[in-house]
Amino acid sequence: MPEVRVERDTMGEVRVPAGARWGAQTQRALENFPISGVRLEPRLVRALALIKAEAARVNARLREVTAVDRRVGEAIAAAAEEVASGAHGDQFPVDVFQTGSGTSSNMNANEVIANLAAERLGERVHPNDQVNASQSSNDVFPSAVHLAVAQAVVEDLVPAAEVLARSLRRKQRAFAQVVKAGRTHLMDATPVTLGQEFGGYATQVEEGIARLRDTLPRVCVLPLGGTAVGTGVNAPRRFARQVVARLAERTGLPLVEARDHFAAQGARDALVECSGQLRVLAASLTKIANDLRWMASGPRAGLAEIRLPDLQPGSSIMPGKVNPVIPEVVTQVAVQVYGNDAAVAFAGSQGSFELNTYVPVIARNLLESVRLLTSACTVFARRCVDGVEADVERCRRYAEASPSVGTALNPYLGYDAAAEVVKESARTGRPIREIVRERGLMSDEELDRALDVIAMTRGGMP
Repeated sequence: MPEVRVERDTMGEVRVPAGARWGAQTQRALENFPISGVRLEPRLVRALALIKAEAARVNARLREVTAVDRRVGEAIAAAAEEVASGAHGDQFPVDVFQTGSGTSSNMNANEVIANLAAERLGERVHPNDQVNASQSSNDVFPSAVHLAVAQAVVEDLVPAAEVLARSLRRKQRAFAQVVKAGRTHLMDATPVTLGQEFGGYATQVEEGIARLRDTLPRVCVLPLGGTAVGTGVNAPRRFARQVVARLAERTGLPLVEARDHFAAQGARDALVECSGQLRVLAASLTKIANDLRWMASGPRAGLAEIRLPDLQPGSSIMPGKVNPVIPEVVTQVAVQVYGNDAAVAFAGSQGSFELNTYVPVIARNLLESVRLLTSACTVFARRCVDGVEADVERCRRYAEASPSVGTALNPYLGYDAAAEVVKESARTGRPIREIVRERGLMSDEELDRALDVIAMTRGGMP
């Protein structure tokens, strides 16, 4: 049998693995919640530890907090910084599906940090009275979620999305003169350039980044200081303001203490908003990835306007087949993000009075969406978009053969007459130029000017 030690809490004795740094409440959570086998995201553990570190430093300077003197405060802060560095990740085993306030994970952090600090001091450090001084799970855990999400967006997702946007802009420039058939309703439309299409994709991603940045100030409002129900009981008035200021200074994020702690603890609206912006970015990636799949379809029976990088064999039975695997992965990620957003939105609606008790599942889905989108943007840029090549001749041939180039005849012939020419071209397969010339409707000079496909991509009158 594994070696154990006996720990005690207010409910009695608990057997804990002898080598574990956690205590009784963490062990109870392990036994109560064998749900998914998935632990908290490392970013969330780090955010919890950062809050504990700065809380200890502030507590040690506030005369009202007698349980945390400078010596104890420094030991707690040092232990929390170790956790924040990722040194003790194996000591956070609690399932993501747990008590709705995140109390189990908050106490997990309190117990681990208390034991680490006790090793430094050579005396017991209390996880509640000292590590958790001036705090409650109800304000600390959601604060950690907000902090972790903000950091993940700023440090991971935005840079990855910017990489993708730059990749798309480079293709916009490279394909600026590649004329092709436009398509609306998946049907031939007037000509565009491949560069214009890639420019549109880049703008979608850039606007997704802008939306996330617009949301950030609200995500960075922390409920810290509200303690149990939003009143701030047991927390010195200066505590939250000072802790949040220290966190803002060290992270560079626009973190502020909530001006209304009842709203900040009873609802998770900013996280719901952020999840919605992630869904918008996922929708943009889906449109872009699907367009690339359509344009690369073939090589004989599809559009074959572009070539995607060949990355791996596409079939276990059809030799030589190559599939658009990166666009497929990107759209699968988007599907997961849509599902995560639905979970976050529903969980965000379930606040009851002074507390939302769905914070762990919000954190799990939101941080996963950020992580997946970060990886998807990076892979999409580096393994797909950077390597896209255009079949210039095929693109132009499609553009010139499209009956929709007849739209440029409207100023010369009028809509009805131009429509007759277009319909005959579609029915017979004959070029529009040949039909117009045969009917004597326009001179060759007028036809050259009207049916200049490159000029059509620039808009205005031919």
